[in-house]
Amino acid sequence: MSKEITVVAIVEAKPGCEAQVEAAIAACVPPSRAESTNFSYVAHRDGANPARFVFVERWTSREALAEHEKTPHFQAMARSFATLLAKPLEVMILDPID
Repeated sequence: MSKEITVVAIVEAKPGCEAQVEAAIAACVPPSRAESTNFSYVAHRDGANPARFVFVERWTSREALAEHEKTPHFQAMARSFATLLAKPLEVMILDPID
């Protein structure tokens, strides 16, 4: 049986690309929140490093996350990130301890 997961993803923009990364994220947030398998989808900017953005997401399951990654809005953001990030996306998929 699938269990709810929390995802923490960290992206860091190349110098001078912060606004473009923020725009790509902003375009992805509303449709991600509208997905029926999403409980929460919040993107943050690191107060200590304005080039770093942190996503905290809650999904019904790992399968739901996999489906999210196939959506047009996620794919568009991923394509943008291909040229705008200083280093690879860091993703943690967290399972709750019950």
